[in-house]
Amino acid sequence: MDARMREKLEGVVDRYEDLTYKLGDPAVIGNPSEYQQVAREHNRLGPVVEKFREYEKTERDIQDVLDLLDGHLESEERALFNQELKELKERLEKLQEELRVLLLPRDPNDDKNVIMEIRAGAGGDEASLFAAELFRMYTRLAERHKWKTEVISISENEAGGIKEVLFQINAEGAYSRLKYEGGVHRVQRVPVTESQGRIHTSTVTVAVMPEAEEIDVEIKPEDLKIEVQRAGGAGGQHVNKTESAVRMTHLPTGIVVYCADERSQMQNREKALRVLRTRVYDYYRQQAKSAEEEKRRAQVGTGERAEKIRTYNFPQDRVTDHRIGLTVHNIAAIMDGELDEIIDALAQHEQASRLQGEEA
Repeated sequence: MDARMREKLEGVVDRYEDLTYKLGDPAVIGNPSEYQQVAREHNRLGPVVEKFREYEKTERDIQDVLDLLDGHLESEERALFNQELKELKERLEKLQEELRVLLLPRDPNDDKNVIMEIRAGAGGDEASLFAAELFRMYTRLAERHKWKTEVISISENEAGGIKEVLFQINAEGAYSRLKYEGGVHRVQRVPVTESQGRIHTSTVTVAVMPEAEEIDVEIKPEDLKIEVQRAGGAGGQHVNKTESAVRMTHLPTGIVVYCADERSQMQNREKALRVLRTRVYDYYRQQAKSAEEEKRRAQVGTGERAEKIRTYNFPQDRVTDHRIGLTVHNIAAIMDGELDEIIDALAQHEQASRLQGEEA
């Protein structure tokens, strides 16, 4: 391990010990927001510190074996110690690679919840039906990981599909897993309405945004235009009787959010503000990202909606992720939320690209 890397790791250990002290500080304990931030960073640095301690112990073990080999040993003992030395050096090399990965700069949004938006694109009813299937795929993925999901707004059509759905997934690290899903998803299959058995191609766009907290972006009251109106729908006891729907506009960016999913205006206001904050944060984040001279182009996926990222080919029972050239089969299992193989491959590819960038 070079001196620069060791210095970085020693700095991490110092910071970890400082955070450990803060977690017991009454002033920090009495401030829930600060305590949460300290605890989150402490948890994030913990694995790095643990791995570095394991690395240092392995270094000491190697030195102990070398000291023994310097002494007088029988040939059988020497062979055993040489084998142990070989294994320890291999472990040290593996630990060093793992530490190099752990030291890579993290996306500050990785630990956040996500707000996802799925919209039917080209393909009419078939696109809306596939949008509904993608929505189910992500909710099934969330169920498998015991992540909490919450629908913010949904617009369905008469064909039983979804024109647009906005929903939140709450779980620590949700964004780190789902950020690769942003882009255009393409489906190739014979639609149920197709009488001649021809394969059609339809598209659905997916946007993945880290949920913004109040500390991430400031929404000033004077920058908001809030309109209330009666919720539209199929009628019934409640619909159109009270002005519960909320349309919220962020004047500096022109971003508009409409929320009519809840029965009370207050609940719709809260949801609309949460989504608006996230969209404004994402807007400024994307602006900053493009101003960095495409520094992050080495990473897998930019999250831009124009990026065609994946094709689901039903006749051939395969899903292809075009960013890394990965093709997997058993499309039924994937549509049932078994996405981890694809997500893991994308995360590993991103990691390898970033390591290569660090070494360049």
